[in-house]
Amino acid sequence: MTDRAVLEFTVEPFVPAKPGPHVTASIDAARGTAIDVDVGPFGTTVTAKTSNIADIARAVVDAALSNGASRVSLQVSTGPEPVSREE
Repeated sequence: MTDRAVLEFTVEPFVPAKPGPHVTASIDAARGTAIDVDVGPFGTTVTAKTSNIADIARAVVDAALSNGASRVSLQVSTGPEPVSREE
């Protein structure tokens, strides 16, 4: 098992250039134990220890939903060198 994983997530509703509290709260939740957080135009990519990914995903979903999100989409990748779809 690799010691790093990548969590990608998107939070809706999505308004270009105007992230609402449901988006910013989910990003802030991810920053707690993540190694790296990259906020992109269509989603956020989090690199973290594999052992922390489930807790980060839970925190992201909880923060998004409690701040008005109508949908949260998640994808987790692991491997020798996890990569996001944007790379």
